[in-house]
Amino acid sequence: MPELLVDFITSLDGYGAAEGWPGWWGLQGPEYLAWLGEQPEGDYLVLMGATTYRLMSRFAAEGEPGTDVLAGFSKIVFSTTLSEPLSWPNTQLVARDAVQAVREMKDTGSRSMRTIGSLTLCRSLLNAGLVDRFRVVIFPVITGATGRERIYDGYPDVALEMTGSRTFDGRIQLVEYVPTILAGPPKLAKSWP
Repeated sequence: MPELLVDFITSLDGYGAAEGWPGWWGLQGPEYLAWLGEQPEGDYLVLMGATTYRLMSRFAAEGEPGTDVLAGFSKIVFSTTLSEPLSWPNTQLVARDAVQAVREMKDTGSRSMRTIGSLTLCRSLLNAGLVDRFRVVIFPVITGATGRERIYDGYPDVALEMTGSRTFDGRIQLVEYVPTILAGPPKLAKSWP
């Protein structure tokens, strides 16, 4: 069965963006950009919502470092507000329920998928039990005053089993997890003294 990878880029305090800050908070370094250039999961189908599509296609048009790689990826944008033709190359528009569409792709397809941004889409896919792996790249910045788009607001409680980690440029941390949705906080084996 194809894998679904949720792929987030975040500040240390869990924001997906911050007012006035550039993409990657302006902190992308040569190791991180080289890793992006290696196209990890480059054969995966990239899934996104309309807001992320608008932002990333604009970044790509402006020549933001690292976005040139995304142009060559096959992408699906789930939206009822966008219309074809889409300007970003290799992008297909799907104007129906994303959870149902992704479930069908996992059940009958052979191609693994990953998200980029798309907080609402990712939350829906996790709640539906479709996410196999989380990858979070944490940039060394706290955006408490300017941060927007808190990534995990509205999520259920989720246990995360770490499957890998890596540091780029001595400051950017990548962590990968397998998620398990919890019914609530876990019961402690013994009580604290």
